[in-house]
Parts: sequence; structure tokens; C-alpha cells
Amino acid sequence: MAWVILVLSGMLEAVWATALGKSENFRRRWPTVIFAAGIILSMAGLAFAMQSIPVGTAYAVWVGIGAVLTAAYAMAFGGEKATVVKILLLLGVVGCVVGLKLVG
Repeated sequence: MAWVILVLSGMLEAVWATALGKSENFRRRWPTVIFAAGIILSMAGLAFAMQSIPVGTAYAVWVGIGAVLTAAYAMAFGGEKATVVKILLLLGVVGCVVGLKLVG
């Protein structure tokens, strides 16, 4: 169960990071509300997962999921250029996250 919560929390990290970028320095209401809700839920899930997953592993997985999804969203919808090298590097991060689960 902790791993499911950790993955969902990593996904919420991407939500709040994207909302933060869209909030225009907290001047836009709904992106700011989504940011606040996302960060609270994401941190709560991370804290829950850390009760049974080692801190280093949990944090690395959480950050990795959030970083990959945030970058992928930016490439798909945010105007960030997607290149083969960027995609391969993001897949490398995914491989590392999966590896941490397998050896954990």
C-alpha cells in the first residue's frame, strides 16, 4: 500500500509543480488553489510512505516520478521542446525509479 501511495504522491508532485508554474507568482486563483492542494496531499502521501519505505528510497522515487511527469507534461503541452535525448534521459530516470522498487 505504501508504494501505491508513494506513486500517487509523486504524480501529485507533478500536479503542484505544473500548477505553480501556471499560477503566475500566485496571482491566478485556480492554479494557486491546485498548487496548495497538490503540495499538501503530495507531502502527506510521501510522509505516509516513509513510515514503511526507507527515506532515501521514498524521496528518490517521489522526486523521480514528479520530475519525469512534469517534464513530460511540459514537452507535451507547455511548449518545451521534446528531443530524443531528453526522452531517453527521462526514460533513464524511470528505469532508476523502477530499479529502486525492485531492489528495495
